[in-house]
Amino acid sequence: MITIAIAEDHQALIDGIKAFVDYEADLTVIGEANNGERLLDIVRAKKPDVVLTDIRMPIMDGIAATRIIKKEFPACEVIAFSMFEQEEAILQMQQAGASGYILKNSSLKMVIEAIRAVHRGETFFDQSIKSEPKSGANEVLLSRREKQIIKLVGEGKTSQEISELLFIGKTTVDTHRKNILKKLNLQGKSELMRYSVEKKYDF
Repeated sequence: MITIAIAEDHQALIDGIKAFVDYEADLTVIGEANNGERLLDIVRAKKPDVVLTDIRMPIMDGIAATRIIKKEFPACEVIAFSMFEQEEAILQMQQAGASGYILKNSSLKMVIEAIRAVHRGETFFDQSIKSEPKSGANEVLLSRREKQIIKLVGEGKTSQEISELLFIGKTTVDTHRKNILKKLNLQGKSELMRYSVEKKYDF
């Protein structure tokens, strides 16, 4: 029997996965959490074989939780269950120790396949993800300052607020933003904001 813990801040999604798992004779859900901190409590108490975790959760996100789980329980396999398909997100979860990565718009059948695969010691990546990321793939794209600006944009800061926080001119911030758009091949403020929100998780 493969024991599973699920961490997801949308309870309806947890309930749907649990209902599907109930039809599988070799799988059972032994714990559920709506944030990373609660997930750690469950893993420490019940020691599941496989953890299925969202990346974006309150209190502690899935990346931080995965790092701790793999450090304390190396035999526990972790699968990221996320809406993010960017290479940075996948790479960050891999570096944290996850063995699988599936998207939230995937079928429940794929979720089951992923659980069984990682339990066998394999890796599993959603079929809609073009390829597995290679370590350091995007590390050279952005300067330290550009990464700082992306982080602040993701926190909802304006160019003026960023300039004050970083003690640089607003024109300099605007120039950095234009360079970031060009480097990442993004079109306009909305795409930069979306990317920046994701970068709040350091991916």
